[in-house]
Amino acid sequence: MSNKKYDVVVIGTGPGGEGAAMQLAKGGSNVAVVEKYSRIGGGCTHWGTIPSKALRSSIFQVTEALRSQVLQKLHVTIDFTLADLRDSAAQIIDQQETLRKGFYRRNNIDILHGTAKFLSSNELAIDDKQVLESEKFVIATGSRPYRPSNVDFSHPRIFDSDKILSLDFRPRSVAIYGAGVIGCEYASMFRNLEIKVNLVNQRDQLLEFLDAEIIDSLSYHMRERGIILRHQEHFESITPFEDRVELKLQSGKLLNSDVLLWAVGRTGNTHELALEHVGLTPDSRGYLKTSENYQTETEHLYAVGDVVGFPSLASAAYTQGRAAANHILGNVDQSLLTGSIPTGIYTSPEISSVGKTERELTDEKIPYEVGRAQFKSLARAQIMGRTAGMLKILFHQTTLEVLGVHCFGTNAAEIIHIGQAIMDRPCPDNSLMYFINTTFNYPTMAEAYRVAALNGYNRVR
Repeated sequence: MSNKKYDVVVIGTGPGGEGAAMQLAKGGSNVAVVEKYSRIGGGCTHWGTIPSKALRSSIFQVTEALRSQVLQKLHVTIDFTLADLRDSAAQIIDQQETLRKGFYRRNNIDILHGTAKFLSSNELAIDDKQVLESEKFVIATGSRPYRPSNVDFSHPRIFDSDKILSLDFRPRSVAIYGAGVIGCEYASMFRNLEIKVNLVNQRDQLLEFLDAEIIDSLSYHMRERGIILRHQEHFESITPFEDRVELKLQSGKLLNSDVLLWAVGRTGNTHELALEHVGLTPDSRGYLKTSENYQTETEHLYAVGDVVGFPSLASAAYTQGRAAANHILGNVDQSLLTGSIPTGIYTSPEISSVGKTERELTDEKIPYEVGRAQFKSLARAQIMGRTAGMLKILFHQTTLEVLGVHCFGTNAAEIIHIGQAIMDRPCPDNSLMYFINTTFNYPTMAEAYRVAALNGYNRVR
């Protein structure tokens, strides 16, 4: 096997690997990235974030057209398949991959394809054909859906979140086992296609890490759209048939549907790395433990992105990769805002939040107040016909410091960044008064910040 030396080798070309590689290259390091698959971009680009969000967008466009009064008066009908809706995703994936190849090329980063396996603390083999030597490594191998051994994922009617994108027919009904982010997002997408949805949740409410009021709003809108929510349920068995799947729950319920989507948890992609050769042992789900600088217990090995677990967001992975690279480069003065990462959940309507929830502030005994803006009161929401949702600002009763922002509704994942930017400013610049004294374009969804701020300010003054 041939040997080649680099300053740093990055394993994986998803957002975490890309963020690390670009920062290292710009810092003067000789960098190589190793990608298991023939195309770069990782799961985010090829079977996760990009294709699922592109599919969601296509579904929205079709459903908006179907509801158009103009088209209905013209008696225009629209016939489509899921494969038709995925066509736009394929084009976007190609564009994203071409863009990313350009990034690596312009920064003189070698891209090596094959399965990586550690031989020793400073040696990495690729498909047992080539050995890379390096003083530092960044593990950014991502994660995959958790597959229990007693579920037959080879059956054509049983899917996980990767496989579901290859669904080649339009089911009349779907059972989704697991009501986390992925389960809730797909429940919304399927229901927007008028597919009957059973969403089975092992917990007593949806997405418990969110603010309680947002959880209540999501649950209400899902039920209003016709999604059946089943909380505190656990599966006993899954039996596939030629034309359906039977999900038997421990409560005795039998749910029959055309297809079943298993959406319970993920597993870190560490199983092929031979980490025993570098003194690392992943946890039971394949995740690696890291320090605040993303160093593993073997200090010259770093890990970023989904392979370290929570928050498992593409946006967070990229920032983590840059943070690990800065630590490797010795750029200790460069502060990356890894603590104020917003959530973005693409249900219908979408959800985004940053900072503390009401539950957390209450537990920490922080005196706070709430300002709300209902989207039904916003001119822009009325113009778009998207009046469901709200923006809420949590702020300190005395100092007016903004402590959390939570949004449910159209463009939530976009407008959350206004609140994030203010929260990241030091006091006294982080204040509710910023929103009150700032002129927002009218009509816009962002105007919700002024409305919410005035609503909250009137409670304390």
